[in-house]
Amino acid sequence: MKKIPVILDTDIGTDIDDTWALIMLLNSPELDVKLITTVSGDTLYRAKIIAKFLEIAERTDIPIGIGIGDPQNSLNFQEPWIMDYNLDEYKGKIYQNGVETIVEIIKNSKDPITIISIGVTTNIGKALEMNPNIAKNAKFVGMHGSIYKGYGGKDGRDPESNVRYDVPSVRKVFSSPFIEKIITPLDTCGLVYLSGERYQKILNSQNPLLKALIENYKIWSELVTWTKVDWKISSSTLFDTVAVYLVYSRDFVEIENIRLKVTDDGFTLPDPHGDKIQVAIKWKNYEGFLDHLLERLNPE
Repeated sequence: MKKIPVILDTDIGTDIDDTWALIMLLNSPELDVKLITTVSGDTLYRAKIIAKFLEIAERTDIPIGIGIGDPQNSLNFQEPWIMDYNLDEYKGKIYQNGVETIVEIIKNSKDPITIISIGVTTNIGKALEMNPNIAKNAKFVGMHGSIYKGYGGKDGRDPESNVRYDVPSVRKVFSSPFIEKIITPLDTCGLVYLSGERYQKILNSQNPLLKALIENYKIWSELVTWTKVDWKISSSTLFDTVAVYLVYSRDFVEIENIRLKVTDDGFTLPDPHGDKIQVAIKWKNYEGFLDHLLERLNPE
């Protein structure tokens, strides 16, 4: 089986779901991870989390790129876990200009690269500004938007965070001629969490990656400001895992082609004059996805 070359662009370290998605990515045999880039807030802090996880996973062959951010405007809810971590000692390659590295990898790849975007699209938008032609050798898979359902599965759309905090970049991505553009909005990804027996298998696993995940989840649950969770009972919402899944399979979701307009205040509205996007709009087999997610996180 030929692996799918991917770049992960992430704001890991603010919401914990990026950390779950990273482990899913590393455990997906279909994927060949060419680069992981950090975006928004304190991008060095985010790179430390990635580097420490890659060392635990023995995957320091994966390079890390430092993306665009603002360290003065960052929610570092996993900071205690990497407080003493020295990024200079990371055994793999670290690129100080992550955006340039995205452009170079896509430009020089003989096979199309799939960009997995699980944060604001600032890096991707800047890469498209630097070289618009990269879209012709790349696919875009994102965790973005809210079409008919908002946070927590409520009826009615919300201005989803990955869109709302950088509207111009999302517009640039949506309008660019990627080979394929597909998103998981809150309509699907906003429903995903693990509980009961599934979650207990993660909680009690002796797998080093999952032990590190639970350490981070416990720290995050005590510091996060916008939600209350009990790390001993269930996960938080695992939005970003669906984006990773969409790179290699669509079996559990229903896909619709929808033309979308992004408003100035971050809503993603169906509009006949909008950009054509593939949207994972609803679950065909939600329980099946949860079983698959568990298997990916905790392969036995």
